[in-house]
Amino acid sequence: METIADCLRKRILIIDGAMGTMIQRHRLTEEDYRGERFKDWPSDLKGNNDLLCLTQPDIIKGIHLEYLEAGADIIETNTFNAQRVSMADYHMEDIAYEINVAAARIAREAVQAFQSDKPVFVAGAIGPMNKTLSLSPDVNNPGFRSVYFDEVSEAYYEQVKGLVEGGVDLLLIETIFDTLNAKAAIYAIKQFFKDTGIPELPIMISGTITDASGRTLSGQTLEAFYISVQHAAPLSIGLNCALGAAEMRPHIEELSQIAACFTSAYPNAGLPNTMGEYDEQPEQTAHFLEDWAREGYVNIVGGCCGTTPDHIRHIAEHVRNLSPRAVPVTAEAL
Repeated sequence: METIADCLRKRILIIDGAMGTMIQRHRLTEEDYRGERFKDWPSDLKGNNDLLCLTQPDIIKGIHLEYLEAGADIIETNTFNAQRVSMADYHMEDIAYEINVAAARIAREAVQAFQSDKPVFVAGAIGPMNKTLSLSPDVNNPGFRSVYFDEVSEAYYEQVKGLVEGGVDLLLIETIFDTLNAKAAIYAIKQFFKDTGIPELPIMISGTITDASGRTLSGQTLEAFYISVQHAAPLSIGLNCALGAAEMRPHIEELSQIAACFTSAYPNAGLPNTMGEYDEQPEQTAHFLEDWAREGYVNIVGGCCGTTPDHIRHIAEHVRNLSPRAVPVTAEAL
């Protein structure tokens, strides 16, 4: 069986599109989110998309299959907020581990059901968390923090444990707006594999540039962000979310020039309109990413908010015959 690094040296790989966008299409009710198990839960659960791995697993599996049929080589588990710090919003801290195990198994079942003649990989999605280590939530008290490094790393450790035991192929720390949170996730991953003796899985890292300044929300330039996480020896470094492909292009170009590993990019379907919806059509997104591929900027491409299986299908078609970015010799050790 080829490893993901083997595949990346040969061709551009496709990562899937938005999970939340696809869930919204099902127009689920509060009762749908609750299912039978949580029908008497004391707080509202609608919007807790990760919980659907327990209450509506067939819907999540169906979304994975749609992306696989569209041409995705990498599918992400439905675990963007599935750690106890974020799950506290729903008073569900104690089922975070269970959700991660279930999510990984659902994604693995989808891969097995798809029966592809090419390698397909399950990425354990590790989101940025709803609390930040670098910024104070109180504008009148810059030194205040609502969460601390040990708490964040412990929450990520539990999430990693669930994802690995559920059967993921790699771990994806994504949508990073605070590099210190990402460092806590990296620490948790390394500590988990050290503690268990399980061979380390590849790590993908994807940051988020929030505006035209080219900085993350916590104030780092793209180069500073890359240097800050380079010690993790990631399989890939990339960008996702916040920006559409048109706005992300100069940042992907910069990253491709400095990264000593594979690069990834999965932008939103343009910028949201006044109703918060995404209007960029699949053909438009695909043309942007085709341009990046022709310029030699990317090794992994896909979509984030607003993208659908149609977007992924068009992206896959547009980059199918294009060569992947040539990576520095240092990446060949992966």
